[in-house]
Amino acid sequence: MFYQCTAYAQLDSIRQDGIIGRLSSPVLNEVSGMAVSRLNKNVFYVHNDSGDSSRFFAINSSGELLNTHFFAGKFNNLGVLDCEDIAVGTGPVKGQSYVYLADIGDNFSWRPSIQVYRFAEPKASKQKTDTVKTSVLDLTYPNGARDAETIMIDPLQKLLYIVSKRDDSVGVYSSPLNFANSDKVKLKLCGKLFFEGIKKKKWIVAGDISPDGSEVLLKSLEHVYYWKRKGSETIYQTMQRSPLIQKNFIPHGQQEAITFSPDAKGYYVMSEGVGTPIYYYTLEK
Repeated sequence: MFYQCTAYAQLDSIRQDGIIGRLSSPVLNEVSGMAVSRLNKNVFYVHNDSGDSSRFFAINSSGELLNTHFFAGKFNNLGVLDCEDIAVGTGPVKGQSYVYLADIGDNFSWRPSIQVYRFAEPKASKQKTDTVKTSVLDLTYPNGARDAETIMIDPLQKLLYIVSKRDDSVGVYSSPLNFANSDKVKLKLCGKLFFEGIKKKKWIVAGDISPDGSEVLLKSLEHVYYWKRKGSETIYQTMQRSPLIQKNFIPHGQQEAITFSPDAKGYYVMSEGVGTPIYYYTLEK
């Protein structure tokens, strides 16, 4: 279920490409993922990269910190190991919107399993901090440990997708969304995707599926790739076609976060570092 906010959609429709805000809080020092809220007008969920604790943040499009949401992570000390992406989408309860936080970073491909944390999407609150209930899914790869920075939620086939990062041809993996807390699941390897370029510049660092499930974005440090889904095909089948490279996208630093706008007419990009800009781009379709 997509909770469209008319006011927010109208706001997106009149936006021009470029900087719309800047991260204002010093705690937002290494943002690695972002996702637009389905419930709350003008709200993004973001999180920091490795080294942060088990928490994620709500900010507005100007970059102002609104809320900090803490949760019980699986591990001692910080609770999480290396959170790399975040997504919003459907889940086990019909009509409920969920936040998915992906603790899937693995620079040296040593982790025996990775974790995805799921939360019922928080409603807007004047509380600056709170603790949210979580369900955690333990995932293993069918072909050995992988480093990854991309999670996407498919609302049509009720699947989560993870795209690996460092392989010359990246792997596309999937798992059903109907998991319960502490379930252990082996990911399904759907297949691989090849992108032109050299190593770090072509590695996939972020992605998103549009709220209605009809469009897909993947991002490297250099490019943003776009696909339009056809009929009842799977997301992997969609990505088998040649993508439309977004020519209006201009790389700026370590940008490892991307999300569709609520109306899917554009997308937002964010990079690491305190005070870094939030960019909006109109989608070229």
